[in-house]
Amino acid sequence: MIEEHGRVVAREPGAIWVETVRASTCSSCQARSGCGHRLINHASAGQRARLRVASERALTDFNEGDTVVVGIPEGALLRGALWVYGLPMALLFAGALLGSALPLPFDGAAALGVAGLALGFLCNRWRAAGAPRPADQPVVLGRPDAAESVIQIQ
Repeated sequence: MIEEHGRVVAREPGAIWVETVRASTCSSCQARSGCGHRLINHASAGQRARLRVASERALTDFNEGDTVVVGIPEGALLRGALWVYGLPMALLFAGALLGSALPLPFDGAAALGVAGLALGFLCNRWRAAGAPRPADQPVVLGRPDAAESVIQIQ
């Protein structure tokens, strides 16, 4: 389970809204000087992300401003990455191979490769528009331990 600390910013029947701060780990990486991810993370570090987390006890157990631990299964992250990146790339290569095998009067590999890539994007768009799978949704794991809580000095 991948865990993230967040703060409850709103409550509604059956769910809470949790705000997390995107933190960059590039400062601890040894390849930070030659990595393109550092620039991307640097541009988005400190931005806040809001999640809607389903919870049957949303109105009774949580108040606005509470710190909670939110988790998402590792398998959900892997499945999402395979759908978003793997499917379009697989269809791109399949289209390119099919286009190079067919005797077409134009560059079939390029045309069918781009068509396969577009089909992969459309499949992802269609899948995202459907009902979300409960196994892929974030869940509230609880509250952070007292030892892990942040102490604010005024």
